[in-house]
Amino acid sequence: MDEKQIRRDRLRYSKNKTSSGLALLAIVLNVFYFVSIYKSDVGNYYYTWLTGVSIIFNLVFMLTVFLCSEGVKNYHLGYSVTLIVVGVIQFVRTRIIPKKAYEAVVILADQETKVMTDAQHTRIIIYLIASGALLILAGVIGIIKTATLRAYEKELETKTAA
Repeated sequence: MDEKQIRRDRLRYSKNKTSSGLALLAIVLNVFYFVSIYKSDVGNYYYTWLTGVSIIFNLVFMLTVFLCSEGVKNYHLGYSVTLIVVGVIQFVRTRIIPKKAYEAVVILADQETKVMTDAQHTRIIIYLIASGALLILAGVIGIIKTATLRAYEKELETKTAA
């Protein structure tokens, strides 16, 4: 057996820890985003329906990505595709609350105050982009490993059938 064949054969007996670990790291970065946004209480700016939707989305995001992290361990293709879709959504999210909050100004104690500082905006954009990139990478790795394993299993079936 050559090394490539050994690597493919090992896929049958090992979990896809790479994709799973990347997905879990994406959850951690999303938590950093979540905490960074909602720990800053600038007047009542964040007390809107959009914030409520965002909080619900964050919960659904974390549950979905955790489920996918478990699914990709066992080489299920659908979970890898879901990770890619959720990763793209993370990029879209940079254009919603972070953009609006960065551009917003509120009046506090008769003074105009920016809702989000430059540093906070940069930090949360980095969290979302890194989270999205990790999810897309996890999904792509999952697809590649799943396709490799399925092809190898077919190859083994044809060898045993012959």
